[in-house]
Amino acid sequence: MSTAPMADTVVAPMLADPMLPRIASVRRRRRDGPQVWTLEMESESTIDRGFVPGQFNMLTVFGVGEVPISFSGDPADSQRLIHTIRAVGPVSAALAALKEGTSLGVRGPFGVGWPMSEAPGRDVVIVAGGLGLAPLRPLLYRLLAERARYGRIVLLYGTRSPEEILFRREIESWRRRLDIEIEVTVDHAVGDWRGHVGVVTTLIPRVSFDPHLALALVCGPEIMMRFAIAALRDAGIADEAIHLSMERSMKCAVGLCGHCQLGTVLVCRDGPVFRYDRVRDVLWIKEI
Repeated sequence: MSTAPMADTVVAPMLADPMLPRIASVRRRRRDGPQVWTLEMESESTIDRGFVPGQFNMLTVFGVGEVPISFSGDPADSQRLIHTIRAVGPVSAALAALKEGTSLGVRGPFGVGWPMSEAPGRDVVIVAGGLGLAPLRPLLYRLLAERARYGRIVLLYGTRSPEEILFRREIESWRRRLDIEIEVTVDHAVGDWRGHVGVVTTLIPRVSFDPHLALALVCGPEIMMRFAIAALRDAGIADEAIHLSMERSMKCAVGLCGHCQLGTVLVCRDGPVFRYDRVRDVLWIKEI
């Protein structure tokens, strides 16, 4: 297995005024699940030419509002902005409903991404819950494009029901590669589902990885991440080898408003990806 230094990731330069949105337009939209849509956008700005897996953009529907949405596309494809959105509030619902050709505002990219520089030569264990697979998809693209650099790659994915499984065709395509181990589970089996049933943490003991060599990356609802981290620790993975994406309560994206404060950190500025031992003390406080 190669442990040669990774190629530099192209990162878009920040604007002189990060609060000023650029204009992009919707090129395609695709439904990926109940209330979940993936938008492919294009922008003429040279700012929109790269991102680190795990980063996010602020997307604006003019006259409605702005929300943070993680990148969900391939970081090697510098010509397209791809974001996967669940319509749960007025802004996200308006984003999901945008028609092809519609203009919207884009600010970013912002935030700290997944620790790609720590992954070469190690087993990579990815634990995703629900929409949490979307911020991890760019990471999977990158890992599989440079497959020889890593040990075992494991994807554990859980959703509430089979119809909520995201990116089905890609998951099946990745399975056929035979160089990534994928396990999918649902909370409630319906229809002709014949796969695993249960929470995603029940998959961790089923897969093989070296806990002393593994890097674990977790994204999903916070309660799911708490229990996933506990299960990963029980499997022998050290706190400093576990990273999670918080993606909560972000408003300004540049650390000014303080809305996303989590203990001593600001999620938009210091995250959204954190090493677990940095947020361990506050993550288990249910009121936060």
